[in-house]
Amino acid sequence: MIRMIARWALAIFYAVAGYAHLANPAPFLIITPDWVPAPGAVVLWTGVAELLGAAALAQPWSAPLRRAGAIGLALYAVCVFPANINHFALDMAREDGGIGLAYHVPRMFAQPLLVWLALWSGGVTEWPFRRRDRR
Repeated sequence: MIRMIARWALAIFYAVAGYAHLANPAPFLIITPDWVPAPGAVVLWTGVAELLGAAALAQPWSAPLRRAGAIGLALYAVCVFPANINHFALDMAREDGGIGLAYHVPRMFAQPLLVWLALWSGGVTEWPFRRRDRR
């Protein structure tokens, strides 16, 4: 039951984020590192990836599709981490400190948690809840 709730919460989170990438790409373009080619296309396709991953995670009919969506969202979270770091650096370079450490530090720690949550809620891993065989 907890896994299903986590799966739905994560699917909703990524669906909202995907919609935001498509409906208002400007904030995402600002934090995209300069070395990323075709930033507009990248932001568009990250939104599409989030929506597809959310749909795959939420659907109840196919466990393999759910696992594929979970792996895709975990990889997505790893791939967008440079944008989070860039956002952190841009904000810290601002005279007013931007959003501040109270936002950015938890966000840095949340990224690995999102990777794990996608994999766990999608049924890819049981860690750390796997029962150990005690012989």
